[in-house]
Amino acid sequence: MKREQYHTFIKASFPLLVVGLLSVAAWHTRAQNQQRPRRVLVAGEQQPTASPKNANTGDEVDEGDVVRVDTQLVSVPAVVTDSAGHPLSNLRQDNFQLFEDGKPQTITNFGTAQTPFEIALLLDTSGSTREDVALIREAANSFISSLREGDRVGVVAFNSLQDGANKIAQVDVLTRLTSNRKALQNAIENLGTSNGTPYYDALDRVASDIFGEPPREEVRGRRAIVALTDGVDSASESDFPTVRMKLTRAGVACYFIQINTEDFVEDRLIKDCQDDGRLTLSQKQLERYKQIFVRGAKTEDFTDFCKMGPFERMSISRSLYNLARMEMNDLSKSSGGRSFVAATLADARAAFARVAADIGTLYSLGYYPTNKARDGKFRTIHLEVRGVKEKTEVRSREGYYAPKH
Repeated sequence: MKREQYHTFIKASFPLLVVGLLSVAAWHTRAQNQQRPRRVLVAGEQQPTASPKNANTGDEVDEGDVVRVDTQLVSVPAVVTDSAGHPLSNLRQDNFQLFEDGKPQTITNFGTAQTPFEIALLLDTSGSTREDVALIREAANSFISSLREGDRVGVVAFNSLQDGANKIAQVDVLTRLTSNRKALQNAIENLGTSNGTPYYDALDRVASDIFGEPPREEVRGRRAIVALTDGVDSASESDFPTVRMKLTRAGVACYFIQINTEDFVEDRLIKDCQDDGRLTLSQKQLERYKQIFVRGAKTEDFTDFCKMGPFERMSISRSLYNLARMEMNDLSKSSGGRSFVAATLADARAAFARVAADIGTLYSLGYYPTNKARDGKFRTIHLEVRGVKEKTEVRSREGYYAPKH
């Protein structure tokens, strides 16, 4: 029956019939709402607004209604190369097969390498890089100019906050995601420097501030952090396990340009504590070293840097640098990103070019897991490419943490 005919019928009917039909309609609406599964939101995601149509399921809904699904869409960025390492950029959705914990999944979202990207650019302007901010600016501007017109970038760096007689290292969000190239150039021009390195806090701010909002439909699975850093934290309140969890939940591909500052730091660590050119290991670094490498040691053994011998200082420093490299490699591998090594800041521009080229070849896939358990457990992802004659290598996200409760 058409809507016009239905209304004519109602008007022509006696009041009791009207009451009866309205009661049936109300009961039917309640039954539909009870049958709809509840959507699970992960940390950082907001409740979706009302939409006339859900792009992922195709379900039609009335204005003011919300389609709720019982699982969270999982985004999987991926790069596919041939045996020579050259990216394959002409693959279709049916070339991919995706598995979660060994079970095949249905790919519901697919973005080609031409789809826009959202990037958080983290620039480490602490320690030995403070004297080379001009080189960092040059490399960062070159990277931004190599991106496509629709790509959006947010810039994060370090700065020092004056607190009485002391300077405290802090994270600066210089600009949030924008495609305005002039605004990005202004942000990079305003780069500050810091005496400490709140590196983990910066990753935390990327997860919560830059990528805190759910992605737009066209950039699902196409978010990345690109960090120019040595990865050695000295001033953060946060820690690596925490930020790793947040970035994993956000599905952000992690790219690192690892700059080598180890020799510079070691030369200054062994100087006498009265030397103005010295560097010291912070109390946070000493505590992290104690917790990870020498559990059970006496607290007083790591409270006075100046009483340590030069070899002990170098040993601690090398352990922290090795830890930083391991963490960056772990994050890049597990997220589907990549790490590049820049021997000096002069090499950073070339490294940024390689990162831009790699991001430009990323596919983005999405699926709703068949495992609907909200247990907070880690689930492995495996992606295969089929229907391609040449031998391929796939680099993609290794897994994610399921929502909990």
